[in-house]
Amino acid sequence: MTLALGCIADDYTGASDLANTLTRAGLRTVQTIGIPADDLALPEVDAVVVSLKSRSIEAGLAVSRSRAAEKWLRSRGAGHVLFKICSTFDSTDAGNIGPVMDALRVDGSDGAVLVTPAFPETGRTVYQGNLFVGAVPLNESPLKDHPLNPMRDSNLVRVLARQSKTQVGLVDLATVTRGAEAVRARLADLAGKGIGAAIIDAVFDRDLETIGLVAAQHRLSVGASGIGLGLARALVSTGKVKSAAGTGGWDSAVGGPAACLAGSCSQATLQQIANAERVMPVLHLDQDRILTGADEVQRAIAWAKPRLADGPVLIASSATPDQVAALQARHGRDAAGHAIEQAMADIAENLVKSGVRRLVVAGGETSGAVVDRLGIPGFLVGAEIAAGVPVLRAVGAEAGDMLLALKSGNFGGPAFFADALGLMR
Repeated sequence: MTLALGCIADDYTGASDLANTLTRAGLRTVQTIGIPADDLALPEVDAVVVSLKSRSIEAGLAVSRSRAAEKWLRSRGAGHVLFKICSTFDSTDAGNIGPVMDALRVDGSDGAVLVTPAFPETGRTVYQGNLFVGAVPLNESPLKDHPLNPMRDSNLVRVLARQSKTQVGLVDLATVTRGAEAVRARLADLAGKGIGAAIIDAVFDRDLETIGLVAAQHRLSVGASGIGLGLARALVSTGKVKSAAGTGGWDSAVGGPAACLAGSCSQATLQQIANAERVMPVLHLDQDRILTGADEVQRAIAWAKPRLADGPVLIASSATPDQVAALQARHGRDAAGHAIEQAMADIAENLVKSGVRRLVVAGGETSGAVVDRLGIPGFLVGAEIAAGVPVLRAVGAEAGDMLLALKSGNFGGPAFFADALGLMR
């Protein structure tokens, strides 16, 4: 297997988003969970997205795991590696975007690394180095309130410079609109001044295509699924990959009981949970009981089991930002997050043991904990449920054939849970 594109994603839902984007753009794509074992049978593909759960862990550990993933991808022939991050640049001043980028630059980059979380299709744009969500800067949007990685500064040049050991520059929109040669010239100028990374503006899909043409000629880029789209289109348009658009998916159904788990506290997920209550039973977990050792997991399993035969159920640990802040104040941020993730993983494990074979999970950290617990090494990418969220078919899962949907908190429309189950047959 010789890869046209290798990708390292810092969480599982982001990896699904990217794998979906690459598939729609014509690349045969597999998403793996962690670095694949040598004996994992993978089909012939153009791109592999290695999913790591590294967004919110200690920076040194994120670096070591990312370097190991890059080594595996390079050994499979990947000339270009994309370090995939969240489209809201979720990170803190301690990392992990900057430290991982610095390490991957040392391992094999050439010149200044292009960095952009822009993905206009999902309302994320970058202008003059500032990240916008719709019409407002990130730090003025509801997305600023991520419980683990709050974002209070929309200027990505400043944000990345606080994390990285290299100087950070800007390739502005005026340069991007002049085309690939203008971008190359700007990067060469920045590199000549000792600048190792550059935030690059993107407001329209055509900007991503320009960025992709330039990035594909380098060994490393950093960004969200938008830059993945640009890279995929560049690989197809230059003839390096023959488009396989429209040939993906699978014919056979999986069937079996279905369940949904929601751990995200985003406004989008909270609204999706409220809408789901109209069409399926919903159980809201008590977060304090999870933290104090009460049998909240067993209560959830006892509630769900008798209902599975009648249709899908949804179990939610989600809460409002104010409630999350109060919980973290009482128990500590890391302890609260870890306990809730593991509780959701416990619930998922028990549901699968009870026969659930179609599972929808909302929230990046929750998805990571669930997939790790279920021991799923990889996925084939199927139909798109919503922008950035495909149906995934498990490869090599201990439980056998399964369909999953892993949703970043802010993704999907108001009826996401029903929409997902409608496509997971």
